[in-house]
Amino acid sequence: MAENTEAAAEPAKKGKLKMIIVLVVVVILAVALSIMGTLWFLGGGLPGTDSEDGAEAEEAVEEVFVPSSYVELEKAVVTTVQASGGRQRYAQVYLALEAKDPQALAAAELHMPLIRSQLVTVLGSSGFEELQTPEGRAGLAERMSTTVNQVLEQESEPAIERVLFRNFVVQ
Repeated sequence: MAENTEAAAEPAKKGKLKMIIVLVVVVILAVALSIMGTLWFLGGGLPGTDSEDGAEAEEAVEEVFVPSSYVELEKAVVTTVQASGGRQRYAQVYLALEAKDPQALAAAELHMPLIRSQLVTVLGSSGFEELQTPEGRAGLAERMSTTVNQVLEQESEPAIERVLFRNFVVQ
């Protein structure tokens, strides 16, 4: 009879071992599926799969770097500006124009007399106190850029990016 009890104990041990192995495999699969599901829902796709749509989207998003080109106005824009107390002050600004499109700079050179005239008007309409602050100068550069682009738009030419100050003097 002792032989019967030993034979019954061995299959019970094998059954427990199988049960432990099955549970470990199930837990590993659950963790792996959880990770894959998270990646799937976050939009990253599944690891190891190459999506052609994703590759096309990356190519469409990638922008090509286009360097800026510049044109310097050789002569300064000079005018008087109004100071507080009614005093006339002097302003002298050397400028450069920046654009990504060389055609915009060529058009600006072609229409330079009109652009200079408009820039003198913009500078002359600024206040002396305004031109002494960095914010005032930044606002002036923005107004000048808008003015140049308006002139170019009237002539059906491409726009410039911005106006840069090479030298700025107010007295």
